Amino acid sequence: MKIKIILLTAGLVASIITGLPGMGQAQDLSLYERRQYIHDNKVLPYRILYPSGYDAARHYPTVVFLHGSYERGNDNEMQLNNGASLFLRDSMRRKFPAVVIFPQCPGDDLWAWFDTQQDSTGQVVRLFFPFRKSPTVITGLVKGLLDSLIQAGIADPQRIYLGGLSQGGMGVYDLIGRYPDYFAAAFPICGAGNTSLTKKYAGRTSLWIFHGAKDKVISPSFSRDFYRKLLKLRADVQYTEYPLAGHNCWDPALAEKELLPWMFSKKKG
Repeated sequence: MKIKIILLTAGLVASIITGLPGMGQAQDLSLYERRQYIHDNKVLPYRILYPSGYDAARHYPTVVFLHGSYERGNDNEMQLNNGASLFLRDSMRRKFPAVVIFPQCPGDDLWAWFDTQQDSTGQVVRLFFPFRKSPTVITGLVKGLLDSLIQAGIADPQRIYLGGLSQGGMGVYDLIGRYPDYFAAAFPICGAGNTSLTKKYAGRTSLWIFHGAKDKVISPSFSRDFYRKLLKLRADVQYTEYPLAGHNCWDPALAEKELLPWMFSKKKG
């Protein structure tokens, strides 16, 4: 198994920090409009960023990003903490005009079903990912929102992209496993999930997987297993592991210069 490993030297860390979207330039997160998607009396709060010079007669590539556990709530704001500034960079908005959505998961729900095994101190020692017939309530609403944008002619059904970190990475694996013909590309960061579902989306959804080798929250073994199985299935997949990074490997992952060019190059069919 060939893994792309990035060694974070002091110089590289400095260049990543200064080169992150939002560093050295004003970032107006209010450009992400506050919205709600309501279905069957259930509410999904989300923020949406339209392309500069949005043309209602066009349909656009559409990106959904799923936040981590700590950003859960109902303020429709916390979910912008990580990743939102990446899509606000002027150069990216000009080069890759797209609709970008940051939904928020409530505190009493999850992006994906999972069970835990704990030791005598309450520390989680294992994660299990049963594949239930239906997604969680909030994830089902995310899919409904995307369907509505496609039906409205806003989202291009051939160019739907999905990313997420930590628990959001779990949601990425769950969604592409449930809807393997829906997403053109996905990038789970420090995520985990049911690897038996890889056969459903291998060859259908392109993936770039990220993890930190020193992650003590979600073991990098999950990402390595996904990568190994997808390689055997001849999937379009690549894996980057950061040897010195812990759980917050989303910092270097979201600073990867090739992430957006790679993602937007993918198209269904």
